[in-house]
Amino acid sequence: MKLQVTHRTRYSYASPVRDNYNELRLQPVSDERQQCERSLLRVLPAVRLQHYTDLHANHVSFFELPEAHSSLEIDSQSVVSTRAVVPPEAPSFPLARSSECARMARCHDYLQASRFVDPSPEAWRMAIDATHGESDLWRAALAIRRAVFEQLEYEPGITSSQTHAQEVLRDRRGVCQDFAHVMIALCRSLSIPTAYVSGYLYNGPSETLRGAQASHAWCEVFVPERGWLGLDPTNDQLADERYVKLAVGRDYADAAPVRGHYRGAGQRSLAVEVLVERVGD
Repeated sequence: MKLQVTHRTRYSYASPVRDNYNELRLQPVSDERQQCERSLLRVLPAVRLQHYTDLHANHVSFFELPEAHSSLEIDSQSVVSTRAVVPPEAPSFPLARSSECARMARCHDYLQASRFVDPSPEAWRMAIDATHGESDLWRAALAIRRAVFEQLEYEPGITSSQTHAQEVLRDRRGVCQDFAHVMIALCRSLSIPTAYVSGYLYNGPSETLRGAQASHAWCEVFVPERGWLGLDPTNDQLADERYVKLAVGRDYADAAPVRGHYRGAGQRSLAVEVLVERVGD
């Protein structure tokens, strides 16, 4: 499937600000599941973009605006070819041996506590209840995905980008970022390496998926001998060819599409528009 993504971010400040520094993770990943064919990034006021690859292998563009300005516009447009994912057939790997993943360098970071995720006793209890009777790692991850989907209420506007997984576990409501954080907490409680993924979700003509036509978030769990596989607890489904991956990390703090700070007025308005269109097969 070929998808075109347009992502527009507009900041308006109550009074001019300066020293505006931003990091952008807006270039889709190219890997075995998707190929980024084109990625264009435009910033106004015009500024020179610089780039680096972070510790999670994400492409990062960054810039600084030292001069005073009253607005900031960030426009990103990408074309990505995706392909279907074939999930593993159970048995995939024994859940009882999941602790062995801690000895794998690529899994270590995704088993630790992070800024918005803490594998707490509450998370462990929910994970144990969700996986009762499961002995296979992949099937346990599927059971956790289903439990998060069923036990959390999808309610936009009730949380923020700074909401911790513990708060979501307490209140049992939130949006895709919160669903992903809770699933990560549960999986890590059982020593299943789990990463946070930021990106987009294409909503076909007859589908009504949560989080479509906006920035979306889901998880990737590590299955030995199969690698990282995407699961979306917000919609209780596999992250298939309708998903476009931007960045991965331990949680939202590592993979936010736009993150920055500035000097000046505390009051600002933010408008974000995302459009995901299918442009070919």
